[in-house]
Amino acid sequence: MKRGITMEISPYYQKDIECSNCKKKFKTTKVRSKFVKVERHETDFQPIYQNKEVNSLLYNIFVCEHCGFSFSEEFTKYFAPGVKEEIQAQVTSKWVPRSFGNERTIQEGIMSYKLGIHCGTIKKEKFVNIAGLALRIAWLYRVLEQEEQEKRFLEIARDRYVDSYSNEDYSGTQMSEVRIIYLIAELSRRIGETEFATRYFSKVIEKQSTSIEPQVIEMAKERWQEMRELKQKEATN
Repeated sequence: MKRGITMEISPYYQKDIECSNCKKKFKTTKVRSKFVKVERHETDFQPIYQNKEVNSLLYNIFVCEHCGFSFSEEFTKYFAPGVKEEIQAQVTSKWVPRSFGNERTIQEGIMSYKLGIHCGTIKKEKFVNIAGLALRIAWLYRVLEQEEQEKRFLEIARDRYVDSYSNEDYSGTQMSEVRIIYLIAELSRRIGETEFATRYFSKVIEKQSTSIEPQVIEMAKERWQEMRELKQKEATN
């Protein structure tokens, strides 16, 4: 009697995507949800995965191999008049056809997000979406321990979250007002802008009686306390 052969399931699978710009089909890689187990989150919500070899953050951006248009599931399907011409001029005309459809290195993941920011900015996607892409680039640079680049993209993310907060363009998305304010504060803290950070952490704490996200309020209190203790320590030295 033959023994059964157990096939090892790959964490990855291929998915067919239609480019929302040129309408051509291309393949992209996704991670099976059963392989995405989050161990914990950093204070700026970066997920730390149990399996360090499989990072689903690398596959959030779909890069069309035909025209170079790069987008996420958060991008709208709507293209304002003139936008497709802008994409043709600024993206497609410079695009060297290549595929991002297989397993990605961290550098390829970073490149896909940068393409996503470029295309999303041309397309005038919501500030909250652009901020999320920049924040994920910062997380990937953190994995590579490239601190200067990490800080650069934390600042870009912070600035776009400020734009989103000012314009309230986060409404109707998964991002709540409290979470946006918290991220403005936390990213400011991480790039060393402590006064700005303190001001926004205070704004989060002020919302504790009305917020339905007590965990975010607690995180803000912890960060605010850490900053206060650090300031006292520096004053006594």
